[in-house]
Amino acid sequence: MDLRFTQEEIAFRNEVRTFFESALPESIRRKGLLGQRTSKEDLVTWQRILNRKGWATPMWPKEYGGTGWDAVRYFIYKEEMNRANAPEPLGMNVHMVGPVIIAFGTEEQKKEFLPKVQNLDLWFCQGFSEPGSGSDLASLKSRAVRDGDHYVINGQKLWTTNGHRADWMFGLFRTDTNAKKQMGISYILLDMKSPGITVRPIITIDGNHYVNEVFFDNVRVPAKNLIGEENKGWTYAKFLLGNERVGIARVGGTMSRVAYAKMIAAKTMVDGRPLSEEPRFREKMALIEIELKALEMTNMMVVADMKKQGVNATDPRTSVLKIKGSELQQSITELLVEIAGPNAMARQVEYLSGESNDSIVPEWNATAAPNYFFTRTVSIYGGTNEIQHNVVAKGVLGL
Repeated sequence: MDLRFTQEEIAFRNEVRTFFESALPESIRRKGLLGQRTSKEDLVTWQRILNRKGWATPMWPKEYGGTGWDAVRYFIYKEEMNRANAPEPLGMNVHMVGPVIIAFGTEEQKKEFLPKVQNLDLWFCQGFSEPGSGSDLASLKSRAVRDGDHYVINGQKLWTTNGHRADWMFGLFRTDTNAKKQMGISYILLDMKSPGITVRPIITIDGNHYVNEVFFDNVRVPAKNLIGEENKGWTYAKFLLGNERVGIARVGGTMSRVAYAKMIAAKTMVDGRPLSEEPRFREKMALIEIELKALEMTNMMVVADMKKQGVNATDPRTSVLKIKGSELQQSITELLVEIAGPNAMARQVEYLSGESNDSIVPEWNATAAPNYFFTRTVSIYGGTNEIQHNVVAKGVLGL
């Protein structure tokens, strides 16, 4: 298998790289470099820049604003975006609700929502998980009862990422309590400003507010916001969760973190010499780089096959990319904490307390511990690594 880029693909990579270098606002790039969290305003600004370029939703069908790229060009786009420390377009919009509306929505729903989803005029969150219904999502209990031209929704969602930022939610709700659990669920869009919705923050171990619990108390939602057929939501959810495959390993992002770690280690003095010259550190860095190169080659093989079979072809090897990609993201943040040493926890305490003393502790130390804690989640979201191991055992190894 030839894993080299063609001359046309190399030219495309250079075009993408040049665009990211010139179009990404420096303030947003710096946040990405330092591992700081981007604001809602930053993400809206950047996605609209991409949308004006025609690159906000590259894998959508061309008639809805897609680019027509094959899997290789999309892979290049994702990797160059990660290398540039640019935020990715909002996944809830671009990879989740948008493709579901395109595939299963009415023409009226497409005209109403797709341009706003694409330009981030509407920010969507996902209402799937519930207390007791995480890995076994089909056991969800939040109900949507039809009442004339509306559904009346009651229940609770949990771990709702960006629920406090979102304008709308796409959610799964039980519309038939007598059917088999997978068969009685519907996929409904709802305005987060609707009366009866309460959003409560969950502060994670890194001290940040990403996720929430959301309560529904007799929330009335127009029945026209049902996507597809009633009780077919489980089918649409499976389509959604399988939609994003290329770039799941985030090789480019980890490469950027590796280069950053090397730069910081070269400036960090230990016993009179740079940490980058310490044998044990060099050994750890070399191991990460070797595994990252192997992951890159595996990623290229998957992408090469997708180019032949189509980007939507199912490939169980994407589970290998998810597993190793998340492990390497965790490894490099662990190494950055090691470079920071005691300063990492000093800045974490400052961060949690809301106080700062930049004259004592360098700025880059501020994100070492929070990012280490945050990346503990990457082996959970997007399908836990434990589940991905089962997929590999069955689909790749044939066990």
